[in-house]
Amino acid sequence: MRPRDFLELLLLAALWGGSFLFMRIAAPLFGPVPLIELRVGLAAAVLLPLLAWRGKLGQLRQHAAALVFVGITNSALPFVLYAWAALSVTAGFASIVNATAPLFAAWVGWVWLKHRLSPGTLVGLLVGVLGVIILVWGKASFRAGGSGWAVAACLAATLNYGVAANFTKRYLTGVDPMAIAAGSQFYAAVLLAPFAVWLWPDVNPGADAWLAVVLLAVGCTSVAYVMYFRLIAHIGPARAIAVTFLIPVFGMLWGAVFLSEQVTGNMLAGCAVILCGTGLATGVFRFPALTRAEKT
Repeated sequence: MRPRDFLELLLLAALWGGSFLFMRIAAPLFGPVPLIELRVGLAAAVLLPLLAWRGKLGQLRQHAAALVFVGITNSALPFVLYAWAALSVTAGFASIVNATAPLFAAWVGWVWLKHRLSPGTLVGLLVGVLGVIILVWGKASFRAGGSGWAVAACLAATLNYGVAANFTKRYLTGVDPMAIAAGSQFYAAVLLAPFAVWLWPDVNPGADAWLAVVLLAVGCTSVAYVMYFRLIAHIGPARAIAVTFLIPVFGMLWGAVFLSEQVTGNMLAGCAVILCGTGLATGVFRFPALTRAEKT
């Protein structure tokens, strides 16, 4: 990997880690649904002209049904769930749960598409579950004032990412990745618009909240998508997925620096175990015994 690609990978992780910070800032003032409407709407406004410049705007109509489904499962629903969870849990905590996305993708692929689970993937899934248990230990209270429902919302959001990843692989293989990115944001914005109007806050949020929205939409969504697809083209998807391991680092860092969030022992231990499980499930980490078992 060239130094330039590595720096771009770090910047991408910093942007995606920052999305949890900006949701934490803006969600209490806008509300989850209006915030995400602004996020996907502004992101679409940036991505659609880029897609038109590449002459592939027609793919939005050609693959409309599939892109609507991806817009729901990869953007509208998980973004709203994370924004709602941001009212109760820290940015660092949410970013760690987000790292389970490859685990959910493997599990959904096994259940839905009957993908074979290698011994390494199976062990990775079990280790990842252990990491989630460590992470939420003592936090998943569903009593009044507890954060149990927020934790469940984070996990449900990440499950949606797993569904979207498998759906995209099955039904949108060969479609320009920029069309998938732009189309999913556009259709998510269209679907959320009436709910956002209905739930729009009575008091207009201040300049800081609007700045967080712009940074979330433009930096953490549209620019991040473009960077991610560039990385896939330059270093391949197997290496680009390494961004998953860096996002929690930045999520915890930005939360601690800008919001004085506490990084607990449970978070560090859960993060380490989850990332270990993710590495095993995706093949980034390999143990000789598991590798031999896969070949037999």
